[in-house]
Amino acid sequence: MTTQSLKKILIANRGEIACRVMRTAKQMGLTTVAVYSDADKNAQHVKYADEAYHIGAAPSKDSYLVTDKILSVALDAGVDCIHPGYGFLSENSQFAKACENNNIAFIGPPASSIEAMGSKTRAKEIMAQANVPLVPGYYGENQDPAFLQAEADKIGYPVLIKAAFGGGGKGMRIVESAKDFMTALQGAQREAVAGFGNDLVLLERYVNKPRHVEVQVFADNHGNCVYLGDRDCSLQRRHQKVIEEAPAPGLSDELRTEMGEAAVRCALAINYRGAGTVEFLLCGDEFFFMEMNTRLQVEHPVTEMVTGVDLVNWQINVAADKALPLKQTDIQLHGHSFEARIYAEDPSNDFIPCSGKVESLYIPVQSEFVRIDTGITQGDEISPFYDPMIAKLIVHDDSREQALLRLSTALEEFHLSGFSCNVNFLHTLANHKTFKDGAPDTHFIEEQGQALVAVNALELTYSKVIAAHCYLSSLAKTQIRNVWDQLNGFKLNADPIIKVPLIGDEITAEITSTGFKISINDIVYTTSGQLNNGQCDLFIDGNKHQCHIALSDGSITVMYKALQTVFALQDKHYVSEHESEALPLAAPLNGTVVKHLVEVGAKITKGDAVVIIEAMKMEYTLNAPHDGVLQSYCFAEGELVSHGALLAIVSDESQENE
Repeated sequence: MTTQSLKKILIANRGEIACRVMRTAKQMGLTTVAVYSDADKNAQHVKYADEAYHIGAAPSKDSYLVTDKILSVALDAGVDCIHPGYGFLSENSQFAKACENNNIAFIGPPASSIEAMGSKTRAKEIMAQANVPLVPGYYGENQDPAFLQAEADKIGYPVLIKAAFGGGGKGMRIVESAKDFMTALQGAQREAVAGFGNDLVLLERYVNKPRHVEVQVFADNHGNCVYLGDRDCSLQRRHQKVIEEAPAPGLSDELRTEMGEAAVRCALAINYRGAGTVEFLLCGDEFFFMEMNTRLQVEHPVTEMVTGVDLVNWQINVAADKALPLKQTDIQLHGHSFEARIYAEDPSNDFIPCSGKVESLYIPVQSEFVRIDTGITQGDEISPFYDPMIAKLIVHDDSREQALLRLSTALEEFHLSGFSCNVNFLHTLANHKTFKDGAPDTHFIEEQGQALVAVNALELTYSKVIAAHCYLSSLAKTQIRNVWDQLNGFKLNADPIIKVPLIGDEITAEITSTGFKISINDIVYTTSGQLNNGQCDLFIDGNKHQCHIALSDGSITVMYKALQTVFALQDKHYVSEHESEALPLAAPLNGTVVKHLVEVGAKITKGDAVVIIEAMKMEYTLNAPHDGVLQSYCFAEGELVSHGALLAIVSDESQENE
């Protein structure tokens, strides 16, 4: 399929999705136009586009969310269509209207469809009329806090507060009891305003242990609407998906058809056009409408892999008023596909987002079985201003079992350094027996807790051996061989003992004819091998191991299998762990102070919430480290803060009483 009526496309987004849309647009012969903020002037989507235009400062509210700036670029560049990607303006009905008013094709549904589904309250009303099952809740316009509290009491706890215009887990709170409702409501509303510009919320009974199953629908302007199978997105943390798969496992043919047909009814009820996703909560053989996303989903590649359909191609052609090329009976599913979202985050620290430079990047070889969608390359900066997802790893094979094995292998081959990432966490998930047996419920990650972020002890040991070997190999041969220049355990007529200064372990080594004998806590490992441009092929006790290494003056990063480990090197400037402990009220990442929760001069108790910061579109609450008095705040509400900056000062009452 090609289009002759659309010639030039602007992608009103950034990163991975901008690059992905451009790829198809270029294949279709369209000229591509990128927009970028200050933070993205060197980004890959800017380099990949045929044209690129600056639209403002780094915060999205000053750039990617400013309709007038993007439309101005579109008119100046002479584009005839705009693809919004996902997030940002993708479900903004005013933006869709503005495109239509300027005779620019919006590659998405009509503004009326976005409005119908954009308000979750109105969406519930429409779905009720379409006879789609709904979870009990309150979906009205009355937002008086006392009224909402009363409605929550009627529904019964636990209650889910959701931003009516939100998504991606933002503006969402689970409330376990009435006493926590008001605090949760205020937090949800703040996030809703920050993320979507509207603080309207709805309430639902929190359904216990459901699965999250969604259906991909597609409609054109000629009365045609089809569903392209389903996806299971139950593996979530913080209400955000981390691994998705298609088709959803364990569904009977009857249930799969029933959900697909219900999704089509949803689309037809709002005169939909283009790609959309209808999300359901699945409880046994019962399903409840959750919401409809009136855009292309992050996880759309798994549907593409099992259907052979390029959904962006379909989007562009439908926007050009072409009919769908396939009928429902023509759509067949082949094999199984998984997508793993790779985030710049620290799973061991409550998945807190990370930012920094991509010091090194190695990805699996792409093929018909493995696909990488990303907007970064080695040397790029991961900005604190945007979502921390940096890549999507997608695999496909004939069966779920084979596809899952491919996912595990590909994760072991995805190596990066410069900041923490969730690759090892994803690998643990992919190999978990419960997940191998079928999709678990949406609480699975939360219930597993620290078990999913635990490090394999043997892999960590091998990583230490690899780090020691690479440290020794990086030293100049004369530096090792000339024992008179060493302060190590030199003995005449004996092999020199070299101390390896990795912090945390007693590591020494002896030189052998082929490599080293490395002793870690009195256990000896014999190593040999080569380090070449970050690639390390190493034999440990005769067994071959492959990995990647990143060396710096103060550390060695070992990327072995799916595990990324940073080993600090001790030098004369080294300060012990206890002397350099992070301050409890220090910013855990770059962000913005959004709320002071305690009056200066007030007495507080250890654990009390003191200040809230927002970063990467999520809120983080910092708590008092001890009993005392809040002496001062170091930053005003609205001010930007850097990672590690002290946010507030609390006097230590325990020390004062001594």
